[in-house]
Amino acid sequence: MKSTCLVMLMLLSLSAMAQEITPNQTVQDSIAKSQTPKSIEEVTVYGNKRQFIKVESDKTTINVKNNPILNSGSSLDAVKKIPGVITSPTGSLTLNSKNVAIYIDGMPSSLSGTDLQNYLLSLPATAIEKVELIYNPGASFDASSSGSVINIITSSRKMKGVNASFNINYNFNKYQKPSPQILLNGKKKSLSWQTMIGYNYIDSENKNQSDQTFTTFDPDEMLIQKNKAVSTNRNFYWRTGTNYKLSEKSNLLFNYNLNLGNDRIASEATTKGTGIDYRNDALSKNKNSNHEISLQYKTKLDTIGRTLDITGFSNFFDKNPVTKSDGLNNGTSNFYNGDVDFKLANHYLKYDFAIPFKKIDFSLNTGGKFNVINVHDKGIYNLNTTTNSITDFDYDENNLAFYVEARKKIKKFNFTVGLRFEDYKVDRVAYENGVRTDVNFKNTNFFPNASALYEFNQNVNLSASYSKKIQQADYNVLDPNTFANFDQYNSSNGNPFLDPTFFDNFELKLTAFQYVQLGGNYTIGKDINKFIFDAKPNELVSNQTFKQFDEINTLSLFASFPIPLDYFLKGKEEFQKRMNNIDTMNYIFLNINYIDFTTKGYDFQFKPKPIMSYTAMAQFILPWKIKNSMMYSLTPPGTWEIYNLNKTIQQFDISFNRDFMNKKLQIGLHCFDVFNTNEINALVSSTNLQTQFHQKQDSRTFRISLTYNFGNLKLDKDNTEIQTEKVSQGGGILK
Repeated sequence: MKSTCLVMLMLLSLSAMAQEITPNQTVQDSIAKSQTPKSIEEVTVYGNKRQFIKVESDKTTINVKNNPILNSGSSLDAVKKIPGVITSPTGSLTLNSKNVAIYIDGMPSSLSGTDLQNYLLSLPATAIEKVELIYNPGASFDASSSGSVINIITSSRKMKGVNASFNINYNFNKYQKPSPQILLNGKKKSLSWQTMIGYNYIDSENKNQSDQTFTTFDPDEMLIQKNKAVSTNRNFYWRTGTNYKLSEKSNLLFNYNLNLGNDRIASEATTKGTGIDYRNDALSKNKNSNHEISLQYKTKLDTIGRTLDITGFSNFFDKNPVTKSDGLNNGTSNFYNGDVDFKLANHYLKYDFAIPFKKIDFSLNTGGKFNVINVHDKGIYNLNTTTNSITDFDYDENNLAFYVEARKKIKKFNFTVGLRFEDYKVDRVAYENGVRTDVNFKNTNFFPNASALYEFNQNVNLSASYSKKIQQADYNVLDPNTFANFDQYNSSNGNPFLDPTFFDNFELKLTAFQYVQLGGNYTIGKDINKFIFDAKPNELVSNQTFKQFDEINTLSLFASFPIPLDYFLKGKEEFQKRMNNIDTMNYIFLNINYIDFTTKGYDFQFKPKPIMSYTAMAQFILPWKIKNSMMYSLTPPGTWEIYNLNKTIQQFDISFNRDFMNKKLQIGLHCFDVFNTNEINALVSSTNLQTQFHQKQDSRTFRISLTYNFGNLKLDKDNTEIQTEKVSQGGGILK
């Protein structure tokens, strides 16, 4: 009984720390219904109180800007370290085991696969203000958000005058490269603006080995393949945005983002088997550019809170990977060359209209969008012959959507019901050596969502939700062109015949004190596309491709909660002094996941078993105002979808940070993967091939980070941002 009281006391103390994650906060005072005022005045509160993790019924928000473990690398590094985000053996991101759609500043990313990962690698974490984890997105999100959404929100500080922040990271491992960045921002009268310019220069090394058994031979044939690749990524980025306050109720926002990449990969590969002794040295170069342009109009239509948000967005991405190699097979020289020209254009127009009825605790949101994506990819290949092989791929997608979502509060219950209409038209055309393949897909469907939330009290609530989603097979998995190294024993291509995947997502979650969540979700995924090593009968060629599986059902149980160390280390009185300022607190934040996959229509060559994942983030305040941050992640062996992890994946990161000159100067010393233990060992089996895969990156990295801020560092109290976000997305509490 005493321990129960102690836990409740700790949670009640933590609830007092629940401040908004950004300095600008809008607070609406609750007024008794008997008073029935004609209008509710908005009061804006400005302060510096913040928290690193804020748990709500529909989402969890992570502060990246002020978290030393998260803000010193790339955006991809930051997202991978967030509790609940798990990287699959193929490198894709999941949230509490569910597939993830990446949004940036509220807009879905046009890119996918390695292109999306490279984009997030090029975007520094210092550009991120916070990350929103949206577990079961409602009708206002694209139906293609599959299971969950990670919304990366970049910095948008508004300060008077002209201000700047200079940041540089210097990485030490086997390679030593700097990554400088400068951020300029300011505000004058009704115009606020921000420009971020930077350059990344990163060298990395990756070693992998595949022990592959071809089962259609008698006896079985085995190939042992090893590859060492040294990657050099050079990237220039320029992100600029303006926010013009047209009136007290309207804003016009313009953003332009540019990324220019110049990458190279030098690889050494060997293949050994019965009578086979093959060596291949390859050099791949890839120049790419990404342009993003958006224009957004936000307005409050009247005093009762109706808002309109209109956004136009265009994205242009192109790349040109060129590969040349020389090989030697049992004394015989051979070669392969590849030259790919890829272009993508995405145009997106949407509107969102919010209509609150505060007197009856009811709100209605509606909106629509039209989206066009065009992809053209041409590859020219030459494998040990003077004749070129040409592969052309065209992908055209048109998507028209409308949605409506209603929320109603009845006493302690909050109900949300939504319906999204999506009309898809997708045309795929592939030419391979003169043979044309046409795949046309049309789908008109409705995607419902529903949720209910019960408030036990002000700090504790229980929510249940359901949503139906679709995941279109993106260009990255459809394109038959080769993007990876290939030779006479290896090939890599997409599968243009893949169908879209449909998901039914169920979730039940208990949320307490804005820090604690306990829950589970169950997802039924039909016609799921998964990466696999494949082989044709009686051929010693391993092909990396994507295949469709009838159904994969996923049960995930999760828990996240803090341990306020100051309560035990400093006593109750000192803990209460510190609890309103997370920067001065000692704490550990734990996240635990249990995941069980059930795959239908697939013959495993091993016995599947559930998988666990553990993450701990900690902060300790040391003498001389040094802040120590640590993070440890652990994934024991188990089955992830169709991959059997047969060795523990773990990583330990540590960081020391100190502020100087009244917080104008910050210096950090970091070490990532201190014990160099992050590696992947997995068994993948298909009809004719079993692959034991091992991959080890040079993940142990030492880093020095320096940030210097100059100019006016006080936030401007004349806020220019008009908030038109939906009220607690996905069935949260009406406010």
